Amino acid sequence: MTLKVVVIGCTHAGIAAVKQILKNYPDAEVTVYERQSTISYLSCATYLHIEGTVRSLDDARYVEPDDFADEGVTMQINHDVIRVNASEHTLLVQNLATKAMATDTYDKLIMATGSLTAIPAIPGVENPKVLLCKTYNQAHSLCDYSTNQKRIAIIGGGYVGIELAEGYANTGHDVLLIQQPTHLLDQYVEPDISQTVARLLKAHGVQVLRHTRVTAFTDTDEGKLCLATEAGKFKVDMAAISAGIIPQTDLLQGQVKMAANGAILTDDYMQTSNPDILAAGDAAISHDNPTNTPSYAPLVSHAVRQGTLAGINAFERRLRTIGTQNTTGVLVFDHTLARTGLTMKQAEDAHLNAAHVLYAGPYRPKFMPEHYPVMVELIYDQNNRKILGVQLLCQHDISQAANVVSALIQSGGTIDQLAMLDMLFSPNFSEPFNYLNKTAQKAVDQENGYLRT
Repeated sequence: MTLKVVVIGCTHAGIAAVKQILKNYPDAEVTVYERQSTISYLSCATYLHIEGTVRSLDDARYVEPDDFADEGVTMQINHDVIRVNASEHTLLVQNLATKAMATDTYDKLIMATGSLTAIPAIPGVENPKVLLCKTYNQAHSLCDYSTNQKRIAIIGGGYVGIELAEGYANTGHDVLLIQQPTHLLDQYVEPDISQTVARLLKAHGVQVLRHTRVTAFTDTDEGKLCLATEAGKFKVDMAAISAGIIPQTDLLQGQVKMAANGAILTDDYMQTSNPDILAAGDAAISHDNPTNTPSYAPLVSHAVRQGTLAGINAFERRLRTIGTQNTTGVLVFDHTLARTGLTMKQAEDAHLNAAHVLYAGPYRPKFMPEHYPVMVELIYDQNNRKILGVQLLCQHDISQAANVVSALIQSGGTIDQLAMLDMLFSPNFSEPFNYLNKTAQKAVDQENGYLRT
């Protein structure tokens, strides 16, 4: 008997799941429901298109619906799943073009419904001059509308907000960046690195307001958008919202176990509390290795890995997740910011006996040209000396250093191991002791020397 799997949502997690189902279960019948007309848009391309690095937003789409249709997948684009009945294994679906309703069935269901932009409850936020930037259509609207605007406000100082600020600053726009928390990128880096990022933004003309909340959006008599904030009023031509996201899981509300924020809880095989439903991507919870707890980490890298696992495990429990360190990075005006693991606040919130060290020095010998300074924040557990996290900032590309530390955290590595880790040396690339070695050595000194082995 042919088994049928339905995938709801066809962005990164859904695409990865379909690829693995086709590979591992070639006899399965696969149906995909996607409410958008396009799939596979990488939203990080929005700012790259704004600044001209990416010619077209379409260039950031890596799969077309016809690609899967040619492999036998029933691709139901512009179809919205209205209801899931998990006990009966049925779906109620609407064709958004014709408005016709239909019922479908499944043997296995993969929820890859993703997330929505968290729109703050601010009076006037529905103003057409206030735009979102997550989906392909939203990105198109944002880029088209902002072309002829001069002064742009960005609400939110996370990765997306920083990238948008750089994109608009690089194209001659007058940029105002407003962040409610005290520090930019407060979920990702320590205050020292955050302050350096803020200085980079300001040096390139971005006005940065931290610890400031927008309280209202209103139109002015001259057709501008007025932002009322705790720091005063500001007139701009438009605003972009990048204030976080929330999981889109209402279809399974009350039918599977969920976290407090609505993300779907899964086991190590991406299976939900219902044995015939799997979940992946921004709709699902991840397993955080540094704290050994569930965590919500809506990242493309997670979506692809979780979707891959969901596809592999659709009909058989074949491959477990190895968890995550939430490794991320961003380019800020030619400076690479990379990080993995926990910040000090996150470690303290997890009730870990954490400490940290800050290292600053050239990434390669001073006799070499362009020996750019590198900042490294290392967080570790004082009880067992295990590494909990690292953050790096440098004008040189040091992004892969975060992957090195991610692998060490994955395997339970300690500051003693990182201090003496075998790393290549050439004056072109580093000093005899790499900056990661030196940072860990500083942590070892802080702990009064190496553990005897």
